[in-house]
Amino acid sequence: MSESFRAFCPARVNLIGEHIDYNGGTVLPAALAIGITVELRPRDDRQVTIRSAQHEGLVTRLLDDAFSDHWADPALGAVIEAKSLGLLSGGADIAINSTMPAGSGLSSSAALMVAILKAARDARGDGTNDVELAVAARRVENNFLGVPCGIMDQMAVALASPGKAMALQTETLDWKLLDLIPGYSMAVIHSGITRKLTDGQYAARKVECDAAKEHFQTDDLCHLDETEIEAAELPANVRRRALHCVTENTRVLAAIEALGRSDATQLGALMNESHVSMRDLFEMSLPPIDTLVEDAVRFGAVGARLTGGGFGGCIVACVADDRLDEWQSRLLAAHESAYPIASVSSPAA
Repeated sequence: MSESFRAFCPARVNLIGEHIDYNGGTVLPAALAIGITVELRPRDDRQVTIRSAQHEGLVTRLLDDAFSDHWADPALGAVIEAKSLGLLSGGADIAINSTMPAGSGLSSSAALMVAILKAARDARGDGTNDVELAVAARRVENNFLGVPCGIMDQMAVALASPGKAMALQTETLDWKLLDLIPGYSMAVIHSGITRKLTDGQYAARKVECDAAKEHFQTDDLCHLDETEIEAAELPANVRRRALHCVTENTRVLAAIEALGRSDATQLGALMNESHVSMRDLFEMSLPPIDTLVEDAVRFGAVGARLTGGGFGGCIVACVADDRLDEWQSRLLAAHESAYPIASVSSPAA
C-alpha cells in the first residue's frame, strides 16, 4: 500500500474587498486557525475514494465521472486537476476533516481543493509553488464546479498566515502579508443563514459585472472613474455593481494604509462603508444580516460588515480585545440564530 500524505489549509475571512477579485481589484483577506485537513494516498488506477468526518459513508468515483452537485465534487475536481498537473498518476484515496462550517463564506471549498493539491504535490515531491496550486484550484471552481469566482479565496488559503492580513492584487497576483492592529481582534460571527455559491445569485452578480466590463471595454472594472460610470448609459443594476467595485477597491487601499498606521477607527469606518455598499449597490446582503451588522457596531465594534460571497454566511467585526467577550455575549443574546466561528488578532496583541 502506498504512503499517505497530509496537508492543512485554513479558512479565510475577507476583511474588506468583496466581489472585486474577478474585477481587477485589491483584496484584504486573513487566515483563521480553523480549516480543513486532508490525508491523501495515491492510487495506480482511476478510482477516487472520498471520506469525510463531516459526512456519512464512503464516496467512490472514477476520474472521468460526471459531476453531480454532490459534496464530494470539489475533492474529485481537485484530484482530476492534480492528475492533469502531473502530481498524480491515477486516482487517490482521500480522507477529509474540517473544523469550518460549509456555506459560511469562509472558503471551505477552496481550502479543501488547495489542501488536496498540496498533498498531491508532496506525494510527487514536485516543486509546484503555492501560487500555481491556487491558480489550479480556481480552475476547478470555474471549469468543473461552474462557480465563476475570482482568485482571492485560493490565494488566501494557500499563502496567508494566522495573525496576518494578506494584501493581494488580483490582476498581477502580487501579494504581501501585513500585521493586524495590536489590541484589536477581527471576530467572525455566522449569521445562521447558510449560502451556496452555485445557487445563481453569485453568478448573476458576475454577469452584471461582465456587462459593465464589456461596455467599457476593460477587464479591470475597479480602476474606472466613478464619474465615468455615472455618465455611462448603463442599466441601473449594472451601474450599481460597477460603482461598488470602484469604491470598494478604493476602500481596500485605504484599509491597507490604516493597517500600516494601526488606525482601528479608520479601518472600522471603511468596513462600515463597505457593508453599506454591499447592501445598497451590490445588493448581496439580507435584512437579518444588516441588523446583525448594525447591532455589532451598536454593541461596541469599531466596524463590521458582511464577508464572503454574500446572501448569507458570516459577518466580520473589528473589536477591541478588552471588549471582545462582552461584545460577543451581547450580540449573540440579541441574535439567537447567530454563533461565533473564530477570531484573528495580531500575535503582538
